[in-house]
Amino acid sequence: MKKLILSAVVAMTLIACGGSDAPFSYRGLAFSMPVAQFVDSMMARGFAVDSAASDSGRLVVLASPSEHYRVLAAFNGDQLQAIQENYHISTNDSTRHLWQQIRDNLEKELGEWPDCPMLKDDHKIANFDTGTGFISVVLENTHRPSLKVSYTLKKEK
Repeated sequence: MKKLILSAVVAMTLIACGGSDAPFSYRGLAFSMPVAQFVDSMMARGFAVDSAASDSGRLVVLASPSEHYRVLAAFNGDQLQAIQENYHISTNDSTRHLWQQIRDNLEKELGEWPDCPMLKDDHKIANFDTGTGFISVVLENTHRPSLKVSYTLKKEK
């Protein structure tokens, strides 16, 4: 009986580890979904399309009064190419704290350390390679602090 249970556990582990990379996603929304479905899903989460900032052929900008960021979704045809969150925070200390929090959460979620080519007080970058896409967390504290998180799908060869 123990051998049977052990072999079942080993088989499940091999299946879990041997599978291909999970599809690239943005906060649980797969990049493979059509743009209209992505926009509908974001609207269900309380975001609205900012039609003045959107380009109907290549870019959709979404905003929510309850969030401190705007979402820019770039697409080609009906395929999402990249998504960027731009945070609206007024102080350098707040953006540094939020950068660290986002970086730590992504590190836990993805189970990997980021590549950090820049780690100064006022300019920090953390890049994550998910296998099917890239996530970059960029902090630039100059005269006007900026924090952005970019999700970019890897190009197929």
